[in-house]
Amino acid sequence: MVDESTLRLSFLAASVFVAFLFASWYRRDPLLDAIPTVGFSDPILSYFSALRFILDGPLRLKYGYEKTGRGLFKTATLRRWMVLASSPELIEDVRKASDDVLSITASAIEFLQADYTLDLLDMNTDYHTDVIRAKLTRNIAATFKDVRDELIRSLDASIPVLGDDWVKVPVMETMQRVVSATTNRVFVGPPLCRNQEYLTLNLNYAVNVMKFAAIIGMFPRPLKPIVARMLSNLPSQIRQEMEFIRPMVEERFARMEEFGEDWDDKPVRRSTSLDVNVVINAEALQNDMLMWLMSESKGVERSLEGLARRMLVVNFAAIHSTSTTFTNVLYHLLSNPEYVEPLRQDVETAVAEEGWTKAGLDKMHKIDSFLRETQRMDSLDNLTMIRLALRPFTFSNGVTVPAGTLIAAPTGAINGDGEIFPNPEEFDGFRFTKPRGHDGNTVAGRQALYKTAEQLIFGYGRHACPGRFFAVNEVKALLAHVVVTYDVKFEEGKQAPSSFSIGSMRVPGKANAMFRKRQR
Repeated sequence: MVDESTLRLSFLAASVFVAFLFASWYRRDPLLDAIPTVGFSDPILSYFSALRFILDGPLRLKYGYEKTGRGLFKTATLRRWMVLASSPELIEDVRKASDDVLSITASAIEFLQADYTLDLLDMNTDYHTDVIRAKLTRNIAATFKDVRDELIRSLDASIPVLGDDWVKVPVMETMQRVVSATTNRVFVGPPLCRNQEYLTLNLNYAVNVMKFAAIIGMFPRPLKPIVARMLSNLPSQIRQEMEFIRPMVEERFARMEEFGEDWDDKPVRRSTSLDVNVVINAEALQNDMLMWLMSESKGVERSLEGLARRMLVVNFAAIHSTSTTFTNVLYHLLSNPEYVEPLRQDVETAVAEEGWTKAGLDKMHKIDSFLRETQRMDSLDNLTMIRLALRPFTFSNGVTVPAGTLIAAPTGAINGDGEIFPNPEEFDGFRFTKPRGHDGNTVAGRQALYKTAEQLIFGYGRHACPGRFFAVNEVKALLAHVVVTYDVKFEEGKQAPSSFSIGSMRVPGKANAMFRKRQR
C-alpha cells in the first residue's frame, strides 16, 4: 500500500511536470530550431521525446547520428535541449572550447545534482581530480604489486574453487566486490580495503548518488533542497565514512605535524627510547589515495568531513565503472571461448619477458585489444564530452547553439559506425591488434587508453577521464589473471544477458558464471 508521503510526493512531481510543460512555450530559440531533431521539436511534445530518450537513449542517438550523416542533431532531455556533435571536426570544436564557454564542471554538477548529492564542502575546487591525474597515475607501476596481490586475494575469497569442481558465481556482484577491494588497496590500504562494511558503504553510496540525482533533477531549483532532505540518506553515509577513516586521518595528521608536511614523501629518521636512529620508509607505508588527498587538501577540505566526502567521490568515480566494464569483458569471454587460449598465450609470453609487472601488462596486446573491443561494443555511457554552454557557442560549420544548451558526442553511435569500425555489430576481440588499412596505426597507438575524435571511451582532450590509466590497468590485470588461473563458462543452456538502458547509459544484465581451476 502506498503511504501518504509517497502520494504527496507523486502529486508534487506531477504538478512540477505540468509546470515544465507550460514553461516550455517560452523556450523556443531560432538557433536551436535550425538544428535537426530526433523526436519532436514542438516545445511541449518534446517532453515526450525526452521521456522516450530515458527508455531507449542509445537507439535515439544512433538514429540521429545516421540521419544527419555525422553532423549536428539535437534531442530533448527533461531539463534542456542537448546538441550532439558527431564528426571529428565538430568534436574537435568542443575539445578546443574554453571552460568559460563550454563547461564540463557545470554539466557534471547538473547531471549529478552535486549540490545536493556529492555536496562537497568546497564546490569550487576539484583538487581530487589533480590528485588522480598526477599521484594515482604516477604510482601505477609502484602500486602494481599491491593491486595484483589484492585482486588475487579477493578473487580467491569470492570464487572458492576446490579440486576440479565448477563453482557458480554471480558475475556483477562478485566483480563489484573484487574491484572495490582492489581499488581500495590503493585508496586506503589494508586492513580497511578488506572491511566488507566499508566496501559496501562505498558501493551503496555510488548507487544512491545516481538514484537521488535522477529524482532531485526532476524538480525546479526552489524545491530541490526540500526533496533532497526528504529522500536522501547520503548524509548518514558521509558520517559512516568519517568514522571508518578517522583513526587513519588523525594518526597521519599527527605525524605530519611532528615531522612536517612532506613526511610521506621520504624516509624519516625517528629517535627511539634507546637513542638509536630508526629509518621509517613512510612513502612505502603511506602511498595511498587518502594520504595524497590529505597532502593536497586545503581549508575546509582538510577536515575529517572534507576528506570523507572526497574519498566517497573518488570511490564513486572508480568502482562502478570499472566493475561494470569487467563484467562486460567477462560476458564476452564466456560468449566467445575461442579467445581463451590466445589470451593465455599473450599473458604467458609477456610474463615470461617482464614478469607480473606494469611493463608486462603493457606487452599484453591481445588482452588490451579484447578490453578495447568490449568498450567499443558496450559503452557504459553512449555520451561523452558532455558540456553545458555558458555562452552562445559557434561550431566551425557556422552553426551556433544558445547558452544553456548541453553539448555532447554520441560515443556509442560512433563506435557502431561501419566506416570507422568494419563489421561493427561483430565482436572482434583482436580488432585492435591489426593494422588499420593504409594508416599504419601501431598496436601501442591503438591501445584501450588511446583517445582521438573517433575513440572517445574516456573523452578527449584535457578533460579526458583522469583515472583512465589506473582503470585500464586494473581491468587488464583482472582479465590476465582470470584467463591463466581459471576455466570459465556460462551455466548450461545460458548465455550473456541482455543489457538495458537508462537514458544514455547502458547497464549489463545479471548472470552467473561457472569457474573452476584451470585444467590445462
